[in-house]
Amino acid sequence: MVEPALTESKSKALFERAKKILPGGVNSPVRAFEPYPFFVECAQGSKMYDADGKAYVDYCMAYGALLLGHAYPEIIEAVKNQLAKGTLYGVPTEREVEFAELIQKSSPCMEMMRLVNSGTEATMHAIRAARGYTNRKKIIKFEGCFHGSHDAVLVKAGSGATTFAAPNSLGIPEETTQNTIVLPYNNIEALEATFKREGYHIAAVIVEPVLANVGLILPKKDYLKNLRKITSANGTVLIFDEIITGFRLALGGAQEYFNVKPDMATLGKVLGAGFPLAAFGGKREIMQNISPVGKVYQAGTFSGNPVSATAGFTILNILSQKKNQIYPKLQKNTEELTKGLIDLAASHKVPAQVYNIASLYQIFFTDKPISDYACAKNSDLQMFTAYFQELLRQGVFIPPSQFETCFLSTAHTEDNLKFTVNSFDKALAAASKTRHPQ
Repeated sequence: MVEPALTESKSKALFERAKKILPGGVNSPVRAFEPYPFFVECAQGSKMYDADGKAYVDYCMAYGALLLGHAYPEIIEAVKNQLAKGTLYGVPTEREVEFAELIQKSSPCMEMMRLVNSGTEATMHAIRAARGYTNRKKIIKFEGCFHGSHDAVLVKAGSGATTFAAPNSLGIPEETTQNTIVLPYNNIEALEATFKREGYHIAAVIVEPVLANVGLILPKKDYLKNLRKITSANGTVLIFDEIITGFRLALGGAQEYFNVKPDMATLGKVLGAGFPLAAFGGKREIMQNISPVGKVYQAGTFSGNPVSATAGFTILNILSQKKNQIYPKLQKNTEELTKGLIDLAASHKVPAQVYNIASLYQIFFTDKPISDYACAKNSDLQMFTAYFQELLRQGVFIPPSQFETCFLSTAHTEDNLKFTVNSFDKALAAASKTRHPQ
């Protein structure tokens, strides 16, 4: 039994109130953990402060959204200036056009785009656009990839590796997912077999180029390039879901990092700099089917709102101007942190796989390499819980679930990294005590 990290506190009292009015006491299930989540009072730079005043070095960073850390002054100032001019107009603004032009310059496939408010919206409309463009019904997604909470992608694999998907939630009719095929990630043979059988019925393949919603799983060599070849050969739209990887792996996201250009992409998180904002887009010939010029319908009152667009425009300007300083430093710091984690895991004789790319990292408690969702599921979740709880006690916050990813920001300092490595030592010691006997 893992000893809870939190004692009597304002957070506990707030959680008791929250449970009476919010399902599970939270507004998103990833925020829930035992015995109860801490409630944040404020945040600045690399740290968050809870309702009791305790500080945490933050490696969740709003699940990757805050590349520059909390309350970045230049973004806050730009948003304040916009607030004085109004929050929502319901008509176009010059800023949203300037912002879209900046996205186009940085993201290789985005010839045209539409701004929306969340990653779920972006992926839902990207899939609809692909189906409208191809006049086909079926889509392929991969086990472990998360593309939001709409019906077509909130699915699990059937009884075989290439079967149609079954709903992953109550409230989704089975017939809603009958056109969604779920395949194992990093398995190009399964993809080839599916296209051989279904090829000209498949409208789109949607994929996280790097899986970051099931821990952190990297693509095998040439896997993404082979995805590109197979989809091109079959007239299928390749959609990179870059809600997480966009502007994280590089200014041009996974498209730039792996030198693979999809037909469409979805962007979010970093794009909004902490505000509700996402985008979907791609080839002009696909996007010209979007209403009002085409017959693929999409709309939203808050889409392209001036506050979010101002925040997004500001962060893209910063990243564009300072990319040669920001991205190498983030990668260096991530490598330094993960080296400490790897060395300490070895010294504690803890079976561990540690993966990192750019400013993302995660540990799996297993002695077997992780290449897909099935591998990730077999890691030791009890060890991870003990590791998480001890880090929390030490004042280091990572996402509570094994099946999430940790993120660095430019606000993390050398002192933060040293403090965190020391905390890793205690957390791995705690994890080792829960290890199942071999």
